[in-house]
Amino acid sequence: MSSVFTQIINGDLPGRIVWQDDCCVTIVNIRPLNRGHMLVVPRQEVDHWVDLDTETVNHLMTVAHHVAKALQACGLAPDRVGLMIAGFEVPHVHLHVLPISTMAHLEFVNADPNPDSEDLDMIASLLSAELAKT
Repeated sequence: MSSVFTQIINGDLPGRIVWQDDCCVTIVNIRPLNRGHMLVVPRQEVDHWVDLDTETVNHLMTVAHHVAKALQACGLAPDRVGLMIAGFEVPHVHLHVLPISTMAHLEFVNADPNPDSEDLDMIASLLSAELAKT
């Protein structure tokens, strides 16, 4: 069975894709650790990031860097932008790129199980517009 990310990429499940290319997509996390939490996901369904080829890893990091810059520029005004690869939630590689002001913003126990849908849409619009500038 396809991962939830593959289903979003293929359009079988709804998702807020803010950027995409032939290698990966960037989507709004529906269980954000902090407002503006993004996921950079390769199209290739691989469970563990160390099993990706170097070219894909480099591309994902480049995209994550662009997303981080966009998060800083779009008005969210984070103290920092965090980056994580955890890999336990979904068996499909994904990089967490999120605005942070404290270390608690990196703890999955603090994920919002019911974020405001309109706010997620607004974040998606802000990031899409900012990423379109690059």
